[in-house]
Amino acid sequence: MFEWLTDPLGYEFMRNAIAVGVLVGILCPVVGSYLIVQRMALLGDVIAHCVLPGLSLSYFLGIDILIGAFSSGIFGSLVVAWIRSQSRIKVDAAMALIFSSFFATGVTLITLLKNKLDLDSFLFGDILGVSGQDIQRTLIIAVLILVLVRLFYKELLFYTFDKVGAQAMGLPVNAIYYGFMAAITLTIIASMQAVGVILVIAMLVGPALSAYLLVKELHQMMMLGAVFGVLVSLAGIYLSFYQNLPSGPAIVLVSSSLFLLCLFFSPSQGILPRSLRQNKAE
Repeated sequence: MFEWLTDPLGYEFMRNAIAVGVLVGILCPVVGSYLIVQRMALLGDVIAHCVLPGLSLSYFLGIDILIGAFSSGIFGSLVVAWIRSQSRIKVDAAMALIFSSFFATGVTLITLLKNKLDLDSFLFGDILGVSGQDIQRTLIIAVLILVLVRLFYKELLFYTFDKVGAQAMGLPVNAIYYGFMAAITLTIIASMQAVGVILVIAMLVGPALSAYLLVKELHQMMMLGAVFGVLVSLAGIYLSFYQNLPSGPAIVLVSSSLFLLCLFFSPSQGILPRSLRQNKAE
């Protein structure tokens, strides 16, 4: 058993994958917890697909893909907010439109600009192919977001559960909203190499949802979600290594399996314990 865990560490690509997996596993559930409690989980998926045009343009222009992806992701979220404020269109319909439009634009740009982008790795991730530069970038993003969440936790908590009250108390709700959009976009960029833009929403909400079924407080949800995120990332990486599976889908499948276990067996909210309590009550 010990050799099963240590043998992969002899390869540099596995050490790099584990480093990024741990960072992404901690970061995604922390940000995803806010998405879940604000009922904005779909927004993470929208932004994940909105980064694709920026990726293509930045690659074509020879600039850092972080700049293009971040700009494109933020622009997509602003377009959703603008459509919602200027029409009777509901936010879910606006998200669906922007989701598909930006994704189609990104794929079209990759074809027209003849970019030699590995589309599969961006869509589905390739954590076994991360480099030292990828680790450094992910580390910087993770530390930045986690420090800001810790510093402004009380303000974020107030804003999350009572936006009107936060505005009445004088909190800069617009700045908090745009800062939150920036945090989601940066988290997605940091996670692209691990699970890809299509599957990143699963890492944002999967471990956090599992934690949500087990605890009641937001800070507990973020901490337990981070633990779950690290565990599913490591399990997915090892599963990918030993079973020759694509790394991104392997991580997501482990995350989904963990959620199902919590859904059925959570002491407070699990389906089976709830059924047993109902049977006893009858």
